[in-house]
Amino acid sequence: MKKNNNNIAKASIASMKVSTRKLSLVVDMIRNMSVSNAVRQLTFCRKRIAVEVKKCLLSAIANAENNNGMDLEKLYVYSVDVGKSIVFKRSVARARGRGARIKKHFSKLSIHLSQQE
Repeated sequence: MKKNNNNIAKASIASMKVSTRKLSLVVDMIRNMSVSNAVRQLTFCRKRIAVEVKKCLLSAIANAENNNGMDLEKLYVYSVDVGKSIVFKRSVARARGRGARIKKHFSKLSIHLSQQE
């Protein structure tokens, strides 16, 4: 089911210092949840990245209220998209003068909110 763009509020983060797999664990908790329950869930989540996800969610709530004039009581998390962003490649010294690669993964996040009918 596709919604009109005027009924959807959005917020996104371009690069977060976490892998997509770890970010998906936090994001799966708040999918299709009301925004008040989602904020509460992220507040008490013990994962480090939950703080950044909560900031993005609060930004989407502010966008819904100020830009689209939506009612905060009826808002819910319509969709959350997690994607792969840049990867830093670093090297570290190993035994016998060799080197090894270390990959530092970044992710991108976008949160879409909608009103319940």
